[in-house]
Parts: sequence; structure tokens; C-alpha cells
Amino acid sequence: MGKRALILFGMAGGALWGILVCATPMWLDLPYLPAALALPGAFLAPGLFLAAVIGRLAQRRFFDDGIIDGDPFQPGSGAELDQRVLTNTVEQLVLALMLWPFVAMTLGGAVVIALGVSFTVMRVLFWFGYHLSPPLRGLGFAGTFYPTLIATLWAFAAWAG
Repeated sequence: MGKRALILFGMAGGALWGILVCATPMWLDLPYLPAALALPGAFLAPGLFLAAVIGRLAQRRFFDDGIIDGDPFQPGSGAELDQRVLTNTVEQLVLALMLWPFVAMTLGGAVVIALGVSFTVMRVLFWFGYHLSPPLRGLGFAGTFYPTLIATLWAFAAWAG
């Protein structure tokens, strides 16, 4: 399977994952949970994942004489891949911080708690995929991005309708 096909397969899987993550709390008919109660819990696991990636980069710097003084990472090195994961995770978290509160207020907190758990699982897949073979990161990326997008569109439709 070529790189683009592998990435496309991951993106399609992430979109399907997004639908399942967003719909499952509603299919289970979970009670409405106020945003103020749900959002801290929704961001806990993603925050811990972010801390793990930051910690891994700090550990790499500490034990590598070539980068201990803050020098740039070698292209393609494990540290450089971890930096890419960190950068993309921060981008995804900023998006979540901007959109999940609206989702929580509109669809209920159970949805954003599901988004938070899903986010973390998919970020781990993204991280491992990046290290195994960069095209494998597609599922982890899409499985993080699409649930946020789908939940936001769903919440907007419910709010506008």
C-alpha cells in the first residue's frame, strides 16, 4: 500500500471514529452533564498526554550531549519526531479549547468527556505511528481532528435548529 493510500485509509478510519465517538454518548442516552462539570474532566487526559510528550522531549535533551544545550534536533531523529507530535498536539488542543465548550453547552458534557478520552487514545496512536512509519500517523491525526469537527458541526446544527 502506498503512502497516500495508507494516509487516506487512516483519515477515513478517523472520520468513522469521529462519528462513533460523538454519537455513542447519545446512543447510550447518557444524562445531560453541565459544561462546568464536564470540561475539566474532558481536558484531563489530553493534558496528561501533553505532559508525557513534553517530559519525553526533556528526557531526550538531558541524555543527549548533542541537544542538551538547546541545539536543534537532527532531521528524522526521535527527538525531532517527538517535537512534531508536541507541535501538532498543541495545535489540536487549541482547537479543542476553542470548540469543546460550545459542544459541552449544546450537546452535554458526556460528549466532551468522550472527546477527551478519544483525543488521548488517538494521540498515542499518532505518536507511535509517527515513530513506526510517518504515514501511519494518519489515523491518529484524523481520530483527533474529526471528532472535534463532527461534534462542533453537530452542536451547531442542534443550536441553530
